Amino acid sequence: MPISTLSISSPVQLQGRIKLPASKSISNRALLINALSQNKELPDNLSDCDDTQVMLRALQEMPETIDIGAAGTAMRFLTAYLSVTPGTHVITGTERMRHRPIGILVDALRKLGAQIQYEGEEGFPPLRITGRTNLEGGKLTVAGDVSSQYISALLMIAPTLSHGLELTLTGDIASRPYLDMTLTMMCDFGAHAKWTSPTSIEVQPVPYTPRLYRIESDWSAASYWYEMMALAPQRDSWIELVGLTTESIQGDSRVWRWFNQLGVQTSPFHDDSDGTEGVCIRQGGHLTCFFQEDFSHQPDLAQTFAVTCSLQNVPFRLSGLQSLRIKETDRIEALKRELGKVVSLEAGPDYLEWKGNYNIDILDRMGHNLTFDTYEDHRMAMSLAPICMVLNEPIHINNPEVVSKSYPGFWSDLEKIGFYIACS
Repeated sequence: MPISTLSISSPVQLQGRIKLPASKSISNRALLINALSQNKELPDNLSDCDDTQVMLRALQEMPETIDIGAAGTAMRFLTAYLSVTPGTHVITGTERMRHRPIGILVDALRKLGAQIQYEGEEGFPPLRITGRTNLEGGKLTVAGDVSSQYISALLMIAPTLSHGLELTLTGDIASRPYLDMTLTMMCDFGAHAKWTSPTSIEVQPVPYTPRLYRIESDWSAASYWYEMMALAPQRDSWIELVGLTTESIQGDSRVWRWFNQLGVQTSPFHDDSDGTEGVCIRQGGHLTCFFQEDFSHQPDLAQTFAVTCSLQNVPFRLSGLQSLRIKETDRIEALKRELGKVVSLEAGPDYLEWKGNYNIDILDRMGHNLTFDTYEDHRMAMSLAPICMVLNEPIHINNPEVVSKSYPGFWSDLEKIGFYIACS
């Protein structure tokens, strides 16, 4: 039975080692490319999060109706995969998923020859897809300022197209590091794919080659530990995060550089006793007086930085947030509402801003029965939880089970490091 609300209190000091989950972004791409390579061996160290498990079950079982729940990545990647895989399937999801747009991807796939029908409202799931193995491919132009998952989905099936794919992206290109990740992984499996200009990508019709593949730990999940370190009351706090490298293919690895501005330093560690390695984070350095960054390439980090800066009393402007409007919830509005219990945020179509005005006295009054909603969004829950670190009383998180979408062990990892968590 789902837990409706958790009460969370923080320890005075953070010290310990955390084994982070595997990267959801890498896992989902690896599963799809692995399937297209017809490899019978699964990638190693797959994420155990909901999104990845949904994709794994779909690829292994291939039922006539595929229900991906709230997994947006699975919806986009599987829509492309089913278009080049024999058989007819209906792909659907939760009520929220049935209101998340997918028309741009469907239109692009149809131009390549895919047979896709809407089962309900035009432009939204559910979809009925009849797969074909003889899609020709060729030249295609797609808006670059939409979700990078649409573009990654097209790229990953491109080696199966008889003429490959010449993809031109128009406008500002959102989340370019995720496209770089996709291309790198495709090449790891033998594809010939590359940027031919700042706005053009070419994928040749060279089939994937099966291979063994190991998934990295998740830098997006690491961001919440950076947030906790920034807010930790004791300066001698430290956390070792296993399996991370600052040379990661993940775009969200930028988190370690950005947190330098918020007083968190990163260094590699290696434990000779058991061979464990990763990064160690500590407080140190200078705290900026104003934080301003463009998150168009790292949108999943926006909630983490908005909460951190607010609780550190650092005014900020986060731009490039247009894709947050079509995530699990409208994350800009959700943040404005929930973080608005603490600070007065200003929001626009693609930005969040705080000029340093608290709604209430955060140290003396904020903690009294302060409860946050999560809007079926895992990143809302995890970014809001560290707020308890600046209070003398617990905070409350509604529907905490949403973290299973990307980090199922989040609450138990907090307990391991000294947080007190109870049902309330």
